[in-house]
Amino acid sequence: MIKSFEEFDEKSLKCVDCVSKKFSGEDGKRHLLVCGGTGCLSSNSNEILETLNALIVEHHLEDKVDANKVGCFGFCSQGPFVKVLPEDTLYRMVKVEDAKDIIEKDIIGGEIVERLLYVDPQTKEKITKQDDITFYKKQVRIALHGCGTINPEKIEETLGVGSFKGLERALKMKQEDVIKEVLDSGLRGRGGGGFPTGRKWQFAFAQQNDEKYVVCNGDEGDPGAFMDRSILEGNPIAVIEGMMIAGYAIGAKNGYFYVRAEYPIAVERLKIAIKQAEELGLLGDHIMGTDFSFRCHLRLGAGAFVCGEETALLNSIEGQRGMPRPRPPFPAVKGLWGKPTIINNVETLATVPYILREGAAKFAQYGTEKSKGTKVFALGGKVNNVGLVEVPMGTTLRELIYDIGGGIPNGKEFKAIQTGGPSGGCLTAAELDAAIDYDNLIARGSMMGSGGAIVMDEDNCMVDVAKFYMEFICDESCGKCSPCRIGTKRMLEILTRITEGKGTMQDLDDLEELAQAVKANSLCGLGQTSANPIVSTMSKFREEYLAHIVDKKCPAHVCKNLMQYVIDKDKCVGCGICARNCPVDAITKTDYIAPKHKLASMEIDPNKCVKCGLCMSQCRPNAISKQ
Repeated sequence: MIKSFEEFDEKSLKCVDCVSKKFSGEDGKRHLLVCGGTGCLSSNSNEILETLNALIVEHHLEDKVDANKVGCFGFCSQGPFVKVLPEDTLYRMVKVEDAKDIIEKDIIGGEIVERLLYVDPQTKEKITKQDDITFYKKQVRIALHGCGTINPEKIEETLGVGSFKGLERALKMKQEDVIKEVLDSGLRGRGGGGFPTGRKWQFAFAQQNDEKYVVCNGDEGDPGAFMDRSILEGNPIAVIEGMMIAGYAIGAKNGYFYVRAEYPIAVERLKIAIKQAEELGLLGDHIMGTDFSFRCHLRLGAGAFVCGEETALLNSIEGQRGMPRPRPPFPAVKGLWGKPTIINNVETLATVPYILREGAAKFAQYGTEKSKGTKVFALGGKVNNVGLVEVPMGTTLRELIYDIGGGIPNGKEFKAIQTGGPSGGCLTAAELDAAIDYDNLIARGSMMGSGGAIVMDEDNCMVDVAKFYMEFICDESCGKCSPCRIGTKRMLEILTRITEGKGTMQDLDDLEELAQAVKANSLCGLGQTSANPIVSTMSKFREEYLAHIVDKKCPAHVCKNLMQYVIDKDKCVGCGICARNCPVDAITKTDYIAPKHKLASMEIDPNKCVKCGLCMSQCRPNAISKQ
């Protein structure tokens, strides 16, 4: 049990020394780090780890090498990963059967397994070390500190990378000075709203009450978003420490983690981290010998997107239906069980320890004038390098998509990027050089949101994209207020008509009017921002809406009612594979006079075709296309 600052410093120094020797090789051993993030676990990384450990025992290498799980490496499209220390060799797309080569060729034979190295798509060069890969070069890891480096289930390893040093410094400061440090850093809420974190803490600190609470919002529900989950899986102690610093700053003794139950790995590692911190005396009563006491509690959400809204989240923790409350009063005045409460999301709290450990100025050196620090994005969609990235605020969309993301697959043309999830908007090729920060994205019709970034190419229909997000919003609306409950349903009905070729010009006017009404009158942020995808796509891709309504065509050939499959008879060889695969017998063989000779050709009956696409996927001469 750690009972004083001196005991903590002694324990911390030992852990730092141990981790340092591990990375430098001074401990005389080699270490295999296996990605234990959800994405890699779904691709058998746990089996890879078990196989590596079995082979270590089989070859009697226990004194020379060990293998452990770590958090997400970020480069999800290339996982599972195995990193070899101290050489820092990074193997990607590892399979269970590759474990044998890693042990026998690399660990025993000293030979790099080249077929498992990352190959740069531009230079075709095989890259050995992680930091030399373009995907990582422009990243700065603050919120993701320790992810992909430490075993998240061993608190000694987190101490070895500086955990609780920020809390130690905070406990030696006045509460007001801790809040000022966060204010000086320029940290804004990473959950989407971008409200200054220090100001939120100030409001709660100013309240006179015998009980206050800190709540961590881990209810990450945006389609394609996995930032918070990866942080909780990779370094849960960082979030716990951030919560404790916030608790000390405002005078709270209890913190609640609200994490959706669909994140079982994050939940389990959070439980382990809380238990280990309590056993060391870093959670509980009189932490580090001070008067500060703090305890963490865990509540699981049932997956309702609306519970990401802070007042709906509070209702859910209290055991009530997850529906938003009218504001004011704001949670900082009257929150959980009527007590002053601050609610910060996972990424925000994971950033706080860095600010207290390294100082506000060091954090503020990154970013723009009004958006300091870094931001974590879940980069997905039509981009080569899908994964989790953390970049300084002010990084351009072009750098994010092309330098880090590796550009668009198959030589397709970039069309748009959706930021901010269902509450955000689309940004186009004309905005690729725009700097990413809170105010800049809002000015361009989108928003930062929690950090989802979905890239779209020429094959995406923007009307269909707006419809997809509106379907999501309709499903997730709690129904408490009429503007959101009814207005979003009406907007979805209009979008559905347009994608089915039944839209009219009046529908565009109705969409715009509904969007403004829902935004102005909805109770919470879900409804207030629900029309953003519609507004941004109508503004920036109005020609696509007109094509659907006036020409009854979908330019991207996505909307089934507005496209058909056709056979190029000059390319068709009459093999009949398409007809044999057609589930509704819509394809028949006909005679066709080609320029030089007569041959058989296939023909699609548009009245029978259900547009499943099987014929196109099976056609060897690529004679079938969508029009």
